[in-house]
Amino acid sequence: MNEPGKSDKPVVPTKSAKMNYWDFHQWYVEQMKGRGLAKENEDCGGNETDALFHVDPAKQTDRTQSRVEESSALDEGLHSALDRVRQAACRDKEMKFTSLWHHVYNVQRLREAYSALRRTAKAGVDGQTWQSYGQELESNLKDLAQRLALGTYRAKPVKRVYIPKADGRQRPIGIPVLEDKIVQRAAVQVLNAIYETDFLGFSYGFRPGRSAHRALDALALGIETKKVSYLLDADIRGFFDTLNHEWLMKFVKHRIADPRVVRHIQKWLNAGVMEEGKRTVQEEGTPQGGSISPLLANIYLHYVFDLWADQWRKTRARGEVIIVRYADDFVVGFQYESDAGQFLEQLRERFRKFNLELHAEKTRVIEFGRFAAERRSCRRQGKPQTFNFLGFTHVCDKTRRGKFTVLRRTMAKRMCAKLNDLKEKLSRRMHLDTAEVGKWLASVMRGHYQYYGVPRNFRKLADFRIAVRRLWHRALNRRSQKARITAERMSQLIKYWLPLPRICHPYPDERLAVMIQGKSPVR
Repeated sequence: MNEPGKSDKPVVPTKSAKMNYWDFHQWYVEQMKGRGLAKENEDCGGNETDALFHVDPAKQTDRTQSRVEESSALDEGLHSALDRVRQAACRDKEMKFTSLWHHVYNVQRLREAYSALRRTAKAGVDGQTWQSYGQELESNLKDLAQRLALGTYRAKPVKRVYIPKADGRQRPIGIPVLEDKIVQRAAVQVLNAIYETDFLGFSYGFRPGRSAHRALDALALGIETKKVSYLLDADIRGFFDTLNHEWLMKFVKHRIADPRVVRHIQKWLNAGVMEEGKRTVQEEGTPQGGSISPLLANIYLHYVFDLWADQWRKTRARGEVIIVRYADDFVVGFQYESDAGQFLEQLRERFRKFNLELHAEKTRVIEFGRFAAERRSCRRQGKPQTFNFLGFTHVCDKTRRGKFTVLRRTMAKRMCAKLNDLKEKLSRRMHLDTAEVGKWLASVMRGHYQYYGVPRNFRKLADFRIAVRRLWHRALNRRSQKARITAERMSQLIKYWLPLPRICHPYPDERLAVMIQGKSPVR
């Protein structure tokens, strides 16, 4: 059970019925996820979904109570209310929650949502910033809570902006107004108490405690330890732009029967987009950028893809099947090629029913796994194909001892896009002091290492540092027609400001073993 290198059922579902390493992890995660209040607090009277937080009157009359103790009591009450909702959702998977909105417009929850927002985020169509809203924070939050309680709150259209993608195209992003951000974040916190008990283990995107690196580790470990010989690398064409509102609301109503929650979700979907002073109402899709959009996307794909794929692998697959999904990107591994072809064909039909379409150029079935290189060599077909997932190119490789492993390298397109962006920003910072630019580049390098610093990717990290050095040297030389930065001086600047490459993440089996055993196993 404690042997490293086995696969985890909730992270990478399989058809095996044995209680192996991954099955134990499934039990462990669900036990931890379902843990709510203490035993003496479980049998509380009244409807658990109608639990409205209030401060203990005895504590209110205690005038010597400090503000810290009062704030702690408020936070404890907020979490206890959501714990009761979470416990009710765990006990009955068919329960519909009829009274949730009062959890959203609680002033303390709105205050937490405001504090969690990014301070430097751009303002929406109303021009309201985080700093300006916080000048009269308490009165603004009380007014917002009152409007939410009375039903006079109105969602405003989102501001449409475009950001460049790695392939050169523009990605549309919506910027909601500040109050919409606050309410959406509070609503997501409440709804997560329900949906986190429903979402399956192989769903990773935009969920509490589930990062992109957990998805990458689960995929790598599943390929290395399970009988995977073929992979379906799929991409949904314009998912956030084609999401069907009618189907989405049907899925939401499976669990949410509070008309106020449903009505406000419809308000955010129908608020429209403001672009160049013109408001456009969207009949389908949800703008990326709002706090509610990732949750709605996960709800949609939970019913359209997750439940269907999980049932398919249990009833129709001949061999083992692994699944990892992060938002609208997913990878499915198969033991047999016939299973992969059948799954892809039926998936297209399934998506067509719900107004979704697989990207023809980015969706393919490839031969990938521990035996792929040997089989392709016998057929004289060259090396196994690679695939991209969450910014990494995955390659079939071997360790020094000859054991199969999945090599993860920084995607070339991502690195080129990042370097082009740095080149443009350096040109705008040529007039700044060298120390100021050095501090900024150091923060950029640390952020790059923090994400791409996975085991066996050191060479790509070093290449990125060399490329940044070249760009900075060129920018410094262009500050004047006479001045030239010598190689010796540039080496001193690089040594002082740019941090050395470092691996920030453990091996996949070590990270998942730590989740279960509480310590890293001996490799």
